[in-house]
Amino acid sequence: MQIMTLIDPIFSALAGIIQKFATAILAMLVGTGSFMAPPTDDPIKAVNPDEVQLTFNVSGDSQVNGFTYNRVYLDLMLQDINNAETEQDAFVVVGDITENCLESEWTMVKDLLGQYNYGKELVFATGNHDIRLRDYEESLGRFTEAYNTITGEALDSMSYTKEINGYTFIVMGSDEEVMEEAYISDAQLEWLDASLSEATADGKPVFVILHQPLKNSHGLPIPWGNGTNKNAGHVGDQSEEIQAILDEYKNVVLISGHLHLGFGQYTYEKIGNIHAVNVPAIGKGNADGDYNEFSTGYSVEVYDDEVVFRARDYANGKYLPEFDVVIPVE
Repeated sequence: MQIMTLIDPIFSALAGIIQKFATAILAMLVGTGSFMAPPTDDPIKAVNPDEVQLTFNVSGDSQVNGFTYNRVYLDLMLQDINNAETEQDAFVVVGDITENCLESEWTMVKDLLGQYNYGKELVFATGNHDIRLRDYEESLGRFTEAYNTITGEALDSMSYTKEINGYTFIVMGSDEEVMEEAYISDAQLEWLDASLSEATADGKPVFVILHQPLKNSHGLPIPWGNGTNKNAGHVGDQSEEIQAILDEYKNVVLISGHLHLGFGQYTYEKIGNIHAVNVPAIGKGNADGDYNEFSTGYSVEVYDDEVVFRARDYANGKYLPEFDVVIPVE
C-alpha cells in the first residue's frame, strides 16, 4: 500500500482546513489589489479570424493545491481566456494539474473550470505530480472523475485521442506510478504509432501532448538540477522509442511541460521531423528563460499553412510576440 494512500484522509482533512484560511486570505489580497484581474485592452484575438481553423490555449504545471497561490495563477489565466474576443476551441494543460492528486485539489480544479468559458473542449494530460506517491488506479480514478465531471465525457484512461475541428490531439500518460519520469508501455507505443498513422493521413498537423519532454531536448540536462544528473528531466526509458515513432510522420507537434521553463532559447526546437514545444508552468516559478513569469503559455492559432504559437502573459493580459513560434505545415 502506498504511503500517500495511508495518510491521504488526514492530509485531505488538513488541506481542507488550510484551504479555508487560504481562501479568506486570497479574497482579502484580491480586494486590496494584490491580485488584479487581467486587463482587457489586449484580449486574445486571432490574427486572421476569418481564416483560422483551430484555436486553443496551452500551458502546463498548474499544480493546484490548498497551500500556495498556484490556483490563483490558473484562475488568472482562465479569466484572460474568458475575455477572449475570438472564440476558443480548447484549453490544454500539459500535466501536473494538481500538486498531490488529492481529492480536495481536484475539487479546486473542477470549481475553477466551472466558473469560466475556457473554450469548447478540454484537453488534460497527467504529469508525475498527478500520479506519484499513491496507488496508480486511485490516481487514474481521481483524474478521470474530475475530467468527466467537467466535460460530461466518459474517459477511462490517461492516454486518449480527441478530435477538435478536424485536428487530432493525442494525449499520452504514464502506465505506472512513477516519481518524476513516466513509464510508457509497449501497448501505448503501438497505440501511439497507430493513432499517428491515422491522424496524419490527411496532412493536417497533429498535436501530441506528453508531460515530460524527450531526452536531451529543450536544453536538458541544464534546466533540470543545473545539469548535475544527465538522465533527469525527460520522459524516461522509452524516450528513444517515442522519438522514433514521432519522427516517422510529418506535421507532428509535440507539446511538453515539466521543466518549468520560461520563454526563451529552450522553448522550441526541431528534432528530425518533430516540432517540439515546451510550455511554461502556470502555477510554479519558471526559470532559464528570458521571460519567467507565472500564468504564461501559448495562445495557438492553426491555419491551413501554419501553426502559430503566440506567447502570452495571461495574468497581465498581453501578448509577447518576441517569443512566438511559427511552424509551417508541410
